[in-house]
Formats: sequence, C-alpha cells, structure tokens
Amino acid sequence: MAAQQLPLAKALNESLRKALETDPKVLIMGEDVGKLGGVFRITDGLQKDFGEDRVIDTPLAESGIIGTAIGLALRGYRPVAEIQFDGFVFPAYDQIVTQLAKMHARSLGKVKLPVVVRIPYGGGIGAVEHHSESPEALFAHVAGLKVVSPSNASDAYWMLQQAIQSDDPVIFFEPKRRYWDKGEVDTEAIPGPLHSARVVRTGSDLTLAAYGPMVKVCTQAAATAAEEGRSIEVLDLRSLSPIDFDAVQASVEKTGRLVLVHEAPVFYGSGAEIAARITERCFYHLEAPVLRVGGFHAPYPPARLEDEYLPGLDRVLDAVDRSLGY
Repeated sequence: MAAQQLPLAKALNESLRKALETDPKVLIMGEDVGKLGGVFRITDGLQKDFGEDRVIDTPLAESGIIGTAIGLALRGYRPVAEIQFDGFVFPAYDQIVTQLAKMHARSLGKVKLPVVVRIPYGGGIGAVEHHSESPEALFAHVAGLKVVSPSNASDAYWMLQQAIQSDDPVIFFEPKRRYWDKGEVDTEAIPGPLHSARVVRTGSDLTLAAYGPMVKVCTQAAATAAEEGRSIEVLDLRSLSPIDFDAVQASVEKTGRLVLVHEAPVFYGSGAEIAARITERCFYHLEAPVLRVGGFHAPYPPARLEDEYLPGLDRVLDAVDRSLGY
C-alpha cells in the first residue's frame, strides 16, 4: 500500500497491522478488540490474522489492562492497550500515573516501559455519559508520559507507528468524531518528528492553534475568515506533552495574535499552559491577549445538548473577532 485515501479509523487499523507485522513483540489488548474488532472497528481483522496471543480480548477491567500491559513491557513486549472510551480510563488512572509514568525515573533509567494507551476521546457522536470526555490535560500534567493526538488520517497512521516504537509510555488520544474523515495516507513517506507541530494553513493576521478534533473546525474558521479578507494561520499542535512551543512562538511572532481551541473545558485546560508560555515568550510581539475557546466547566451534557457545549465555528470566529478587535 502506497498513497491512498483512507478514513482515520482505517489508517489506525493499517498502522496497527504494520506494527504487528514488523515486530513480534507488539501486542494489542483491550475490551472487544479481538473478535469484535473494537467498538469503532479500529482492530478489525487483526485477531483473525495474528491470533489470540497477540490481539487479546480482556475482561472489562481497565486497571487490569494497564497493569498487565506494564508487566508485559517489563518482559520486553510492546503492548498497545485500548481504553474503549475516554471516560473509562479513570479506573486505570492509578496504574498509569503511579506505575507507568514513574518506572523509568524510579529505576534511574534502567527500566523502560514502551506502552501505548489508545484512548478514543471527545464528543460529537451523540453518546451517553462517560463516552465523550476530553481528559488529555490530566495526563499531560503527569511527568513521564508522552501525550499526542492526531487530527487526520496520515498523522493517525504515522504517529501511532512512532508511538509504538517509542521506549517511553505514550497516551494516544484518538478524536473519535473524526474516525470517518478521509485523508491521503502515504505509507512510504518519511514522517516528521512525533512531537512537532504542523502549519495546516498559512496566514499573517492571527494564529489559531488546536489539536485532534478541533483542527478541522479551525481550518473551516480560517476559510470563513478569508472571505472577509482576514488571513488566519492554523497550527496543528499534534503533541500535548511535550508541546512544540517553538512552532507556536514562530507563528505568533509572525501574526501577533493567538487563539487556542480545544474541546476540553477551558478551565485548567491545556490551552492555559500554552497561553502562559506564549505570553512569556512573545510579550512584545502580541497585539492582543491570548484567547482560549473550549468546553464549559461542567459535566459533559446529554447528546441533544452537545452542540451547545462543544466549541463550533461560531465560537471560534467570535474569538477571532475579539482578538482582531484589540
């Protein structure tokens, strides 16, 4: 397979297939990942082709899934653990934070835990409670974890490959409402660094920075703003720990304005850290305060209200107007 159009979900499936083919130490484990192929069919067909010893259906026990993955990594395997939905990760949070994130430092660098934790996250699919959370800031705050999120099919394929090859634990957030968005995937390309940001659209008046599901919204906002003569740069952050602050700084030094967009609540969200850092780094370049657009500081609402909760085109464009109004 060279370059072809794939949905993001299929790109992840192909990436996992490639990893299983390339390295016999790669294992996939999680609830319904085997016979069912996952609730979003990300692991579809993999157990049939690679066997039950490598694509493992687990009990409904997230703490057990991650604990087992840690044990396998200690024995030299590279487990890829799926958490079925974002809101299900919290029973495993103790294992992730107290064990997975700490073992390398605890052993003074002697022990590596190459574990990938895949988490479908975010809303926009009309799901019930605990199926539409955006908990990425909770993990980015924890030293010892890498946290990334692709926004398109090509990045999904390559970033998952790079995450599996990493000797550090990686929390891999997949924007579930983008699973069916198609994009070109070139499996023979040379990918950029896992933790580098990428300019999606160049502009000169303002920078919109986002990741995961909100990159598409920001790109749409930039196109709408262009109809009014405004030149908006869109930056896909791709990684939340570490963050490519140099790329954000370079963009802001050019545009003088920054609006940060994410689905997660604005309060203590990842945008707050970026806003603070860029204010420190770019104080004399800023023409307006750094603004943030995100969800509300409230539990995720029922499906019929999620369009009001999620930051959409209008809220992003309102922030653009406010920034350009200074």
